[in-house]
Amino acid sequence: MTMTSTDSRIEAATSSLPKTLAELRASGWKSRSVKEEIRSNFLRMLAADEPLYPGIVGYEDTVIPEVNIAIIAGHDMLFLGEKGQAKSRLMRTLVRFMDEYIPYLDIPGCPVHEDPYQPITGQGKRLIAENSESDVPIRWWHRDERYAERLSPGTKFADIIGEIDPSRLTGGSGMGTEEALYFGLIPRMHRAIFAMNELPELDELVQVGLFNILEERDVQIRGYPIRFDLDIMILFSANPSTYNRSGKVIPQLKDRIGSLIQTHYPRERELGIQILQQEAGLALDGDYPVQVPYFMCEIIEEITAQARKSKYVDQASGVSARFSLSNYRTMIASARQRSAILGEPLAVPRISDLGHLYSSSLGKLEVDLMGSHQMSERQILDSLLATAIKTIFQQYVEEFGLGEIAEIFSKGVRVEVGDMLPSEAYAERLKHVPPVWEKAFEVNATENPAVRASCVEFVLAGLYSMDKISRAAKYGKVQYET
Repeated sequence: MTMTSTDSRIEAATSSLPKTLAELRASGWKSRSVKEEIRSNFLRMLAADEPLYPGIVGYEDTVIPEVNIAIIAGHDMLFLGEKGQAKSRLMRTLVRFMDEYIPYLDIPGCPVHEDPYQPITGQGKRLIAENSESDVPIRWWHRDERYAERLSPGTKFADIIGEIDPSRLTGGSGMGTEEALYFGLIPRMHRAIFAMNELPELDELVQVGLFNILEERDVQIRGYPIRFDLDIMILFSANPSTYNRSGKVIPQLKDRIGSLIQTHYPRERELGIQILQQEAGLALDGDYPVQVPYFMCEIIEEITAQARKSKYVDQASGVSARFSLSNYRTMIASARQRSAILGEPLAVPRISDLGHLYSSSLGKLEVDLMGSHQMSERQILDSLLATAIKTIFQQYVEEFGLGEIAEIFSKGVRVEVGDMLPSEAYAERLKHVPPVWEKAFEVNATENPAVRASCVEFVLAGLYSMDKISRAAKYGKVQYET
């Protein structure tokens, strides 16, 4: 068998660790269940005030305390929430509370990482019984490999529990014997974590198999009780709209899940923006550096917030944080395209860049057919964008008194904007505007023409949203006037 690069790294990292059962016993290593292991490491990190859930934002006073208690209690967990609420991320984070490496019996062809002191398979038990401890080889399993995740739709019993292997029957193995079985993911994740996403979409037969594992920690395949003392933490995720629907999850399985953790969307816009900037994965420096005015981040996040309470959007489906992320990336890409074409040294997103959000938004909103009154998804998005701009602008009006600028337009001033209009052109258009216009630049205090152009568009779009001025769009450009 060819050794992979991962195997090579593990071999190098564990070169000083015991290689036989005798050496392992002499080292003083003690066996413990996966839940005991996670609880012990978690409590140590908690007491040392170490970061517990890096990258998880907005759950400090709600979700995190419940997860902490479930870990200490040794519970299997169900994360219940709408899409885009970091359920999978939370489940994957629990891996960091495992030991970096644990030992297992080195048995060729055995799919189970056996506890050297407490093997559960016939192969493991025979290896211990037929050899001296100095001849029983040990290998080491890294915590990153001790987590497996599965999406429910299409998952079969054989995938996660197991099946009788016809090829082994042909080879002489008897029906109902361990040797005749193909092990699914859960037996293979003995001494590890197994996560099942979208639990209500799981076939009822598979749910029964999971119930049996949660209750007895054993495996039954096609009626043959192959008893394994499985050591495993099982995690689930589900959407409330399907989890709470009668008949989607069998009551016995619900009853055996130790803790139900209710997730939620960010409850403050600032937290949503923090998540947005953290998860966007965009380098804003480089050949075409980007500076994003904070009000543009606020508008992007507010579009999502409006969608989450819109009567035109199916709220049972939810609006994922990925909606904000896609729109944020599109906005920045539009600004960078302008910077590259026009040769501007700094790319600054503007309101006109939001005209490209259709490409990143359409398909991500589930339209409520009952409440939409036949509005198209594009029309719904236009409505969400207009409401978001108005909401954010009203807050800035209260702070900066920008409403005074509307008086300028009563004197017949017209300003044309567009996503491909050079930033310098905005300064040219405003040369004959009264000094009160300078209030717009208090939003982002700077002399940079690209930033000032963004401020101009924000104020114009805000005034239009409040019916202070009119707007006419033609050939990709927008003209604002009285």
